[in-house]
Amino acid sequence: MIRYFFILLISIASSFTIMGKEAYILRLDDEIGSKTWRYTREALDEAQARNSDLLLVHLNTYGGSVVHADSIRTALLNYPGPVVAFVDNNAASAGALIALACDTVFMRRGASMGAATVVNGTDGSAMPDKYQSYMRAMMRSTAEHHGKYRDSSDSLKWRRDPTIAEAMVDTRVVVPGLIDSTRVLTFTTDEAIKWHYAEDKAESISEVLDKLDSSDYTVKEYIPTWLDHLIGFFTNPAVQAVLIMIIIGGIYMELHSPGVGFPSAAAIIAAVLYFLPLYISGIASSWIILIFVAGIILVVLEMFVVPGFGITGIAGISCICIALILGLIEHYTFSITQVDATSLWSSLAIFITGVVLAVGAIWYLTSSHGPKWIRRHTDLTLTQQVKDGYIGVDMTPSYYVGFDGVAITDMRPAGKVEINGEELDAVAVRGFINAGTRVKVVKYENAQIYVKEI
Repeated sequence: MIRYFFILLISIASSFTIMGKEAYILRLDDEIGSKTWRYTREALDEAQARNSDLLLVHLNTYGGSVVHADSIRTALLNYPGPVVAFVDNNAASAGALIALACDTVFMRRGASMGAATVVNGTDGSAMPDKYQSYMRAMMRSTAEHHGKYRDSSDSLKWRRDPTIAEAMVDTRVVVPGLIDSTRVLTFTTDEAIKWHYAEDKAESISEVLDKLDSSDYTVKEYIPTWLDHLIGFFTNPAVQAVLIMIIIGGIYMELHSPGVGFPSAAAIIAAVLYFLPLYISGIASSWIILIFVAGIILVVLEMFVVPGFGITGIAGISCICIALILGLIEHYTFSITQVDATSLWSSLAIFITGVVLAVGAIWYLTSSHGPKWIRRHTDLTLTQQVKDGYIGVDMTPSYYVGFDGVAITDMRPAGKVEINGEELDAVAVRGFINAGTRVKVVKYENAQIYVKEI
């Protein structure tokens, strides 16, 4: 009886051991950007907290931001456990870099991996060699990270050939027997296996796990929450550019509108939606937000306290612009003297796009094509109507200042004068002037011309 009891305990312990082996799944099936970088960070943190035995990255992407792909690559390279990539159809451009960062790669039949040339986001043309050089070095160093092995002839060979990694970026890189200097390298599944950039084929995640280990894995998958989706939406570069447009446009329209109204409310809401996701994600530090608030305070002081437009307004606008740009730069321990050039240029591109959109929106809203309810509330288009009690004043007589004429009536002190054949009302500057006396117009004031006797 005791014997059976111990056998039962051993069986239960064995089942718990098998059940305890966990594979954590991270799906990167979208454009690589701030959203996928956030998902990656949260997934890696959760996988480490759960002490998962394996991290499996499900890849099906055409690429995206190099900056965020580099962050994902670095995080995967530094992950303490084994990392496996399953290329489910596509690992192009930034996706190829991420796949290369994984310890083991499986590819579906008919999948492809490569074409990592850095391109312009607007028209898809290749960026200058400065950017390609950075991407080549990144691909090469990622391949070198996997080290070397001894083959059957006891010679050392790269596990992932760095030259092949460079050929995915630059057409000038030649790999004999694989690629010439006329095209960028993209692997098929069979080619990737042949050239040691993938270990095997697989048609599903379960098949990948079966080929890795005969033991059963408990699968845990990272599922983004509604908050993750919301933060991902507001950290999208296109959305950030629109928010910058609303912030700048709102501040400008408020400066030209009486009182405090809709433009300032729109700018405040846009600023909250801009900075809050960046702060929650750990991208924007609190001191950057304080710079933005300080800029707003300086602009308000310029509007209501300091007369004219001077150093206060310039300093306020500068603080707002600096905060909007620095808030976009990915960082953990930000140093003002060490800013990643790629991140800075990316931030500037988003900021400039937002400014251009703001200028276009302001022009449209304040023009004759814009909505009347907006133009009615701006000083730029405010008209003074007679029905509202405003009186128009004819400024034509001011033209006659300096001209000579003749008094055609006695001026005591008001009367009439004739100048260049025109009969005009006039006032004598001093004393009375008799009719027929020659006079000269000396000034125009209070809608009236003033004359003196010559």
